[in-house]
Amino acid sequence: MPKGVLLVNLGSPDSPTPKDVKPYLDEFLMDERVIDVNPVLRNIIVRGIILNTRPKRSAEAYAKIWWDEGSPLIVISERFTEKVRQKTDLPIALGMRYGSMTIKSALKELQKKGVDEVLLVPLYPHYAMSSYETVVVKAMEAQQEHFPEMHLTTLPAFYSNPEYVKVLSKSIAEGLKGFEYDHILFSYHGIPERHIKKSDPTKFHCKIDGQCCKTNSVAHHTCYKHQCLDTTELVKKALDLDDAKVSSSFQSRLGSDPWLQPFTDEEFERLAQEGKKRLAVITPAFVSDCLETLEEIAMEGKHQFEEAGGEDYIHIACLNDRDDWAGLMAAWIKEWQENGKLPETRVQ
Repeated sequence: MPKGVLLVNLGSPDSPTPKDVKPYLDEFLMDERVIDVNPVLRNIIVRGIILNTRPKRSAEAYAKIWWDEGSPLIVISERFTEKVRQKTDLPIALGMRYGSMTIKSALKELQKKGVDEVLLVPLYPHYAMSSYETVVVKAMEAQQEHFPEMHLTTLPAFYSNPEYVKVLSKSIAEGLKGFEYDHILFSYHGIPERHIKKSDPTKFHCKIDGQCCKTNSVAHHTCYKHQCLDTTELVKKALDLDDAKVSSSFQSRLGSDPWLQPFTDEEFERLAQEGKKRLAVITPAFVSDCLETLEEIAMEGKHQFEEAGGEDYIHIACLNDRDDWAGLMAAWIKEWQENGKLPETRVQ
């Protein structure tokens, strides 16, 4: 069967204006895997409360990081896709989970090229309901409704793939070059604690008690917290980092329900008050720089750290369109194309 590849990232508003941000936020926050409550309650929360105030604030944040070419996440994703195309001989399409660059339109692009076997690549290293899983579900829905002749194979979460860890570690080492840090903070996107428990296939392993992530279980295949903490450990080992100078945290919480801790913004203050003067921050939950990395971490995070007494702060860029990252993705695609194999992962 003719093969092709669908890369999927988060998405973006079409412009940094309330007019375009509002429908984007509506689609994003009304996703049942993002705000996973009763549909009636979700409608009240999103359309009755959040969308009355947040589009203006979010538009102002987007405006701070917007490029002349457009949304950084979209531009970076397009650059990455083009580099992967140059290294493979399969049709490669790019879609977004939210926004105008839809998964359906990307699948249509592949269909026009005669593709009926698709490798679906959620551009998220870790498994989470609100990122990886929602991409897979949306793609399957689009395929079944509009492209029933297509067959989808999904690339697994790749956070622990040895070659990926090498690329990630190399990018971090390059970002740290010349910076005499006191501490390195791995900041991952936060999720509600209930998402961890909902994703636990055993329904009893994940207790979010500080120990379950260290105890081997099949639940780790879908445990976002375990996978994030494991990423930190894998990079620490690869770069021989000092345990005392490395920690992990979670950013971008929403609402009052319990979310994964510690919170990144509170860590900025704590680290500065403990005398850490030179802080490096890494955001490995993202492969492409976006609002959450460029505005929340690179800008607001720097301000928060310095306000609390810190002196020097850097945010290390995501993998973006690095040649080695595009080359690794192309290698994974070629292995699937020729042998039907998916990347090696190591889950403990």
